[in-house]
Amino acid sequence: MKKSQLIALVFAVIAIGAIISAVYNADTYASFSEARLHPEREFHIIGQLLRERPVEEKVIDNTLVLSFYMKDQLGAVAQVIYQGPKPPDFEQSDEVVLIGKYTAAGFVASSLLLKCPSKYKPDQSGPTEYRFD
Repeated sequence: MKKSQLIALVFAVIAIGAIISAVYNADTYASFSEARLHPEREFHIIGQLLRERPVEEKVIDNTLVLSFYMKDQLGAVAQVIYQGPKPPDFEQSDEVVLIGKYTAAGFVASSLLLKCPSKYKPDQSGPTEYRFD
């Protein structure tokens, strides 16, 4: 086998491996149920904060830990553990997007993204009155 053919073969194997790895590790939106079935994989989960359940911040092993309960889009509820401070306006957020893995303690989020409520609520806005004096 020629040296150029061997290099081309190695390059093709590396390229195929990279493509398979990218497809396998592609971020997907899922539910808590699916994350429980595959605890080794990382998932994106969209849901809503359960405001009636406790939101706690505590220091564990010199690390600030936020824990709260969230309901995903299919209605499943899980405790979420996030190592970091509570984001501003956390309780007012419309939606929460989590990135993380499921463990025995609950869903451990490595990243937490908030969808903030709209500044202008359609039900609160009324007709605008203009006066020219």
